Amino acid sequence: MTVALIPGSFDPPTNGHLDVIERCSRLFDEVVVAVIKNPSKRALFTEAERIDLLATVTARWDNVTIGVFGGLLVDYAEEVGADVIVKGLRAVTDFDYELQMSQMNRHLSGIDTMFVATKPEYGYLSSSLVKDVSSLGGSVDSLVPEVVATALKERSG
Repeated sequence: MTVALIPGSFDPPTNGHLDVIERCSRLFDEVVVAVIKNPSKRALFTEAERIDLLATVTARWDNVTIGVFGGLLVDYAEEVGADVIVKGLRAVTDFDYELQMSQMNRHLSGIDTMFVATKPEYGYLSSSLVKDVSSLGGSVDSLVPEVVATALKERSG
């Protein structure tokens, strides 16, 4: 059984995130989507809210579970029995940073990282941009799942 771990802040989850999760759900026996606890980052949604949103939008895939972690990613990967870490890439700038992280993770634990290029229609999408558009009253309905759009409207309202 192959277990993939997809870490991220998911603040909020976007259609780009879901694209990577869905594709991994077809490639791996089990997919763990893990919300990073990062107290130094000021999140719009609490960890619990992000977990709930992710659980709702990934419920259609039986092999996807949601978790949360703090500390080293490699420690959490070992805890959940992950065989590979999966990172979505939007652009070359993502690759530069993620390559360094993957090499460090491999050095620390031997775990490999697989990079999944997002579909072109999601290449510009980021949680930060979605939050910006929403906070300024713009529509994010085509950028995030409906439940996330609703949560953003309630938060901005």
